[in-house]
Amino acid sequence: MSPTADRLTIGQLAERSGVPTTALRFYEQRGLISAERTGGNQRRYARSTLRRGALIPAAQRIGLSLEEIRNALDTLPDDRAPTKADWTRLSTQWRAELDARIDALQRLRDNLTGCIGCGCLSLRSCALHNAGDAMAAHGPGASGLAPAAEDGR
Repeated sequence: MSPTADRLTIGQLAERSGVPTTALRFYEQRGLISAERTGGNQRRYARSTLRRGALIPAAQRIGLSLEEIRNALDTLPDDRAPTKADWTRLSTQWRAELDARIDALQRLRDNLTGCIGCGCLSLRSCALHNAGDAMAAHGPGASGLAPAAEDGR
């Protein structure tokens, strides 16, 4: 294999991973993937970047932030393509987070249905809209934005 055969251009990486070149540049800016530069300042990506590049949009679709994705990718080896064991470890780490998000969405769905049914939407008592509101004791309105006038206006 020639020295350039193990490197991909941004166009090749985009075509093979299914990720647009604009997204690949963005991922590179954010430190999610990296490229070497040729003498003519063209990007060249290691073949192992194929899997990383395809993983990022998949991880975003399940709700992971770019920071969470970067932290996970930082645990992968730079000198080779991630193995099945690497992916299993990552998915196991993400599973608890995904389970918590699913639980939160189910609770939101259940509370939303109840709220629509009763029609209250009361800022004082609605468990959906005003859950755990620490500012409730200060009265209605945006009490944290501006101090109340001395004369009550």
